[in-house]
Amino acid sequence: MRIKFRVSIIPLVLLTGWLSLAHADELQLADNAPDRYTVVKGDTLWDISGRFLKKPWRWPEIWNMNRNQVKDPHWIYPGDVIVMNMVNGKPQLSIAKGGDRPTVKLSPQVRESAINQAIPSISAASIGPFLTRPLVIEQDGLANAPTIVATESERFIIGTGSKAYVDGLDVSQGDLWQVYRPGSALKDPDNGEVLGYEAIYLGDAKTTRPGDPATVAIVRSTQEINKGDRLVAAENTVYPSYVPHAPEQDIKGRIMSTPQGVDEIGQNAIVAINRGSRDGLEVGHVLAIARLGDTIKVPSKENPGLFRTGSRSIKLPDERNGLLFIFRTFDRVSYGLVMQSLTPIHVGDVVQTPGK
Repeated sequence: MRIKFRVSIIPLVLLTGWLSLAHADELQLADNAPDRYTVVKGDTLWDISGRFLKKPWRWPEIWNMNRNQVKDPHWIYPGDVIVMNMVNGKPQLSIAKGGDRPTVKLSPQVRESAINQAIPSISAASIGPFLTRPLVIEQDGLANAPTIVATESERFIIGTGSKAYVDGLDVSQGDLWQVYRPGSALKDPDNGEVLGYEAIYLGDAKTTRPGDPATVAIVRSTQEINKGDRLVAAENTVYPSYVPHAPEQDIKGRIMSTPQGVDEIGQNAIVAINRGSRDGLEVGHVLAIARLGDTIKVPSKENPGLFRTGSRSIKLPDERNGLLFIFRTFDRVSYGLVMQSLTPIHVGDVVQTPGK
């Protein structure tokens, strides 16, 4: 059972009894943490967190944020100067007043807008393709989607630069589309429950001639595209803006799969886990990754020399080996970016609320 508290809210009469635990709960600054740092283009909240803290998920504490501020951190921009001070013996961050946020006048329109955008939580390049794709669908989730019924010159397989003919395409949804194929079931490693089905992204298409069927050009392909594949209207990409933070409750799950289809991964890889919004996960949550300890046979206490006739099973401890940033959640499944990998990470590894 984990006991969480802040020293400032503990009654004085209990203070002496909690001193040792309170010391363990103190924020640990990163080695050579700066007194001030000027934000530059390309920074992320995670990058800056790591400059000041050994445990970046404790970022809201050093800013003294409330829950609403954690969900809307769009107040840090390139050019801002972040200053660290000690307040009542604890480190706190603030943005120096008078920070220069330059503006640029755009012609011929008469308007002024900020030249810099607020910095994202994590690297947009790493997660951009995964933010607007369906990723997780019901078993028949693509059954009614527009369907490729024929290809240019009746080629069986097409790719970038090819034409395809699509039945059921609604031009009112725009002219940009993403191409998908229903994938395999996402099964919970703990109990085998089917949590959803993967939607395999194949590429992008653009309507070149409306009609029934409509004609589309394949403008990008990541895999071979065939007759029978489905189209989904493309959406604008919205990058997560939550501050990195640990879940308030204890969450424990497993890595189910990777979009790359490999079993061993490292830093900057994308993974799907068997926990979602129904379990309390939200965008911005940071989870610790641990290698699942093996279950081994050892001699029984009654027959210490006999492995076969008197053995018993024991499970070795899970060993911490990385950190995961949750950037997209569904009801029963979430996707995260591996932010740190101390050793190779595998499908089946444990993800859980990080300790203080």
